[in-house]
Amino acid sequence: MELQKYTFDNKIPKMFAIATITWGFVGMLVGVLIAFQLAYPALNFEQPYTTFGRIRPLHTNAVIFAFVGNGIFTAIYYSMPRLLKTEMFSRLLGQIHFWGWQLIILLAAITLPLGLSSSKEYAELEWPIDIAVVIVWVVLGINMFGTILKRRERHLYVAIWFYIASWVAIAMLYIVNNIEMPVTLTKSYSWYAGVQDALVQWWYGHNAVAFFLTTPYLGLMYYFLPKAANRPVYSYRLSIIHFWSLIFIYIWAGPHHLLYTALPEWAQSLGTAFSVMLILPSWGGMLNGLFTLRGAWDKVRVDPILKFMVVAVTAYGMATFEGPMMSLKNVNAISHYSDWTVAHVHIGALGWNGFLTFGMLYWLFPRLFNTKIYSLKLANAHFWIGTLGIVLYAIPMYWAAFRTYFMLSAFTPEGQLQYQFIDVVQSMVPFFVLRAIGGTIYLVGVILMIYNLYKTAKAGKFVRYEEHEAPALVKNYQPTKQDKKFWHSWIERRPITLLVVSLIVVGIGGAIEIIPTFLIKSNVPTIASVKPYTPLELQGRDIYIREGCNNCHSQMIRPFRYEVARYGDYSKAGEFVYDRPFLWGSKRTGPDLARVGAKYPDSWHFNHMIDPVSISPGSIMPPYPWLAEDDLNTSTTNSKIHAMRKLGVPYAPGYEAIANQDLEAQAKQIANRLKADKIEISEKKEIIALIAYLQRLGKDIKAEQATN
Repeated sequence: MELQKYTFDNKIPKMFAIATITWGFVGMLVGVLIAFQLAYPALNFEQPYTTFGRIRPLHTNAVIFAFVGNGIFTAIYYSMPRLLKTEMFSRLLGQIHFWGWQLIILLAAITLPLGLSSSKEYAELEWPIDIAVVIVWVVLGINMFGTILKRRERHLYVAIWFYIASWVAIAMLYIVNNIEMPVTLTKSYSWYAGVQDALVQWWYGHNAVAFFLTTPYLGLMYYFLPKAANRPVYSYRLSIIHFWSLIFIYIWAGPHHLLYTALPEWAQSLGTAFSVMLILPSWGGMLNGLFTLRGAWDKVRVDPILKFMVVAVTAYGMATFEGPMMSLKNVNAISHYSDWTVAHVHIGALGWNGFLTFGMLYWLFPRLFNTKIYSLKLANAHFWIGTLGIVLYAIPMYWAAFRTYFMLSAFTPEGQLQYQFIDVVQSMVPFFVLRAIGGTIYLVGVILMIYNLYKTAKAGKFVRYEEHEAPALVKNYQPTKQDKKFWHSWIERRPITLLVVSLIVVGIGGAIEIIPTFLIKSNVPTIASVKPYTPLELQGRDIYIREGCNNCHSQMIRPFRYEVARYGDYSKAGEFVYDRPFLWGSKRTGPDLARVGAKYPDSWHFNHMIDPVSISPGSIMPPYPWLAEDDLNTSTTNSKIHAMRKLGVPYAPGYEAIANQDLEAQAKQIANRLKADKIEISEKKEIIALIAYLQRLGKDIKAEQATN
């Protein structure tokens, strides 16, 4: 049979690998900064662009989409041509993909500190950047499937299955979750509100972890782990079970982020049931990876690349056991809104994604530059330093979570809450310090890797092109007896069929969970006393989102005795029908604010924003002096009211024409009340709008209770 020649171009994998290293350092450096900010609020620097609320999403986006994202693309552009025995479909599309993705990351790094955020977890970027993400993702898809269709290998290897499912699932998740109504070039409102927004967001948020941080990295594992061990994958059939069961079950698990919330009980139960089932396929994949190393454990003891990969796969197993356990209601009552979730996420991010990426890079660089790793001793040192960093990061967070729960839920013999929230916060500071030290140690390991890989590259010469040859793919192929014997070989030969079936499999769960909350009115019962926000309150809510207050404060009181005693009556689904986006929160570093309206005078909120420690000694909240200095931009009020009405908020037709008059009248009332408390402030300042919003929270439900 005649052999055809083809060429691997290593330029794009090299570019993505360098971007992975660069953004990984940046993202982790920001992570260390925000970790120290929790213990030492002075590190917020009393100016808007470096406060915890603004740069915390910068950290998560940099680690997820910049570090891990570029790591995924490194693996795809390196492994896919080799698995398919062909060069990538288009070098130009590869360049567009690379530079487009780096531009998106750069825009995120600029806009998030500026406060341009939609506030939704892992989806904070505003609508023009969302469109850019979709365009670049389509470019990647065209390049991937163009390569697959011109392959010289008939059957698709398991890593390719995971790449395909990841691409189609992320496309579906990102588009559905980010449907929004633009207000200005830098501001939009979610198409969904309240309960629906929360469900769609965590359907996306959980599955961003599933199909961006997990499934493509499983593809990476299935390619690079056998290569590094020089052994075949342990079980082909186990990989089939792993793949299909994982992508089907994962998509249902999102509601476990919303247990004990105002989400309908049936949706919570579905999320819990499928989360528990996730243990089996997840551990199937972990065992397939670890058993691939059978007979190679002597090599693992001396090879730092395999050490990184073994700990990565083990961390994957730990995280995918812990996640289902956290979805059990009795466990979730303790873990949610606490640092347990933070520890859980970082076992996955630092252990699974971080260590597997490091192992890939240590394996890849010598091959890209035709040399050996500069220093195995430095690579081993990096492994042990990184492992120590993970341990020092995670253990204090687990300890802090249980301590927080027991303190918050403690009552005196007389039936009073034993601790104030500020007592709990102060007791957490030592754990925050230990966490920050652990993160710093992990970052030191990354710096060692950067030096080691730089010296490796300098010692060798970049191999841009690799020449290979293979027979052409036979047309009108007749399946062999082996193909007919095993059903899965049929779908492996049909990539478009695999794509379509993957889309159906991952779409079923989301459709069944989400659609009923829109079609069945009883899922979100209305409350007559709940009214739309006034123009001033709407502006104040947007300031609250801009400053990232929801990164520390929740607005969801769960039906527990200690939460009701501390915050007020538990939250109802009908309270949130005008909240776009929802602000139920993921972590409580500060107290819940769902019932804070009218709890304190306006002067309390003013002083609390300008100098938190003067109101709450021991507070770790940063001050926001610029809110009393900057004028509120009222030129956007008309557009915001108009957009909200288009989304179904019942403002009267034409109300936007007089909205600023109502805004000014309410602002003057607040300024006059502050003046009565000896605080001279113009009614035009941003802090007036923020006070209006905070004083509104929970008032509608109180009004409902007062009339009953």
